[in-house]
Amino acid sequence: MTNASDTPKPCKACQDGEQLPFDFTMAFQPIVDMRDRSLFAYEALVRGVDCSGAASILSRINEENRYIFDQSCRVKAVELAARLQIPCFISINFLPNAVYQAATCIRATLEAARRFNFPTNQLIFEITENEKLVDKEHLKSIIREYKRQGFKTAIDDFGAGYSGLNLLAEFQPDIIKLDMELVREIDQDPVRQAIVKGILGVCAALNIEVIAEGIESQEELTVLIGMGVYLYQGYLFAKPAFEHLPEVNWPVDV
Repeated sequence: MTNASDTPKPCKACQDGEQLPFDFTMAFQPIVDMRDRSLFAYEALVRGVDCSGAASILSRINEENRYIFDQSCRVKAVELAARLQIPCFISINFLPNAVYQAATCIRATLEAARRFNFPTNQLIFEITENEKLVDKEHLKSIIREYKRQGFKTAIDDFGAGYSGLNLLAEFQPDIIKLDMELVREIDQDPVRQAIVKGILGVCAALNIEVIAEGIESQEELTVLIGMGVYLYQGYLFAKPAFEHLPEVNWPVDV
């Protein structure tokens, strides 16, 4: 039997229904599948309403407004995805430290999906955490709940910071996104090639899909395709577009 004192309490912002003191919007960048040159997903990226970059918004996030910002990002991404009639997955970044209890904190997202008539089975939740102070058990509980709800989960910037192979021993997301520093000029770097091959082998054994992000050159793409990577995101295909879906530039020599 669970005691009332054992139940996680919502943060003050949730209880009080506070609103952010600033506004923001989203840009969208495609994630493509090179097997059939199709769209796999669009990532929703935070922008200022004046078209300013993510840094202008993220610099205003603190401990007091972290939860409200995280919730607002989810709702804004779903609203715009529905308005733009995104036909594939939408990848939404979230801050694990802003989630006090996964089942409760997902309610606003589910309500937004119902309100804007966007299919919940097209949602990917992408773990991003710059502070690197994330409790692994907490992450496991979030991923477990999101999988139960039928969402896909992804780890962003895999290979950078805390996002290393040791995390995969604790929990297995549906997708990892190779950090762009691992793929930058990989065509010229045998060390990076060896590291990526090792990661791909682990992911294949664990049935985890891999997205190579930050792809900027035809040479990087050619080498990664040769390694068996088929999902890509980067300027080679399209830059993020402010509140609309950019046209994809498909490479002609691959």
